[in-house]
Amino acid sequence: MRFRFCPECGNQLSSRVLGDEGEVPWCEKCNRPWFDMFSTCVICLVVSESGKICLLRQYNIDHHVFVAGYIKDGECAEKTAMREVAEETGLNVISARFLKSFFYEKRDQLMLGFLVRVKDGEFNISSEVDEAGWFDFDEAVMAVRGASICDKLLTEYKAGATK
Repeated sequence: MRFRFCPECGNQLSSRVLGDEGEVPWCEKCNRPWFDMFSTCVICLVVSESGKICLLRQYNIDHHVFVAGYIKDGECAEKTAMREVAEETGLNVISARFLKSFFYEKRDQLMLGFLVRVKDGEFNISSEVDEAGWFDFDEAVMAVRGASICDKLLTEYKAGATK
């Protein structure tokens, strides 16, 4: 979100150089900057005890994706990752480990990538999910769109697994 008006007083913002930040939106009345905002979410590469990867289809989209969701006010990213996986898949979460962050420009989102380990089990999907399935690593690579954040997380996962 790019501010054009002050969220506190409603005045139109001007532009002011602020140290190393360069030009930023500035409220003359409140005497403060208003930096651009973006949503922060998690995106989770879900891996079962037996090494299978969970992929979802949602919102009638024709490709597979990972579990993802917005961080709630007062919630840490790790808790969000575990909550979203449990809510969307119905699986029992063992752990969540941060892998890498990605900025998703199309939606102005900072996506925090997690590896979430789950117990082997059957899916009990939420109403947000059209279908869920288990895939081998190579099948998962083929099922996600190339150059997507899912593809990048799979690359991070494979690089970490070989270290």
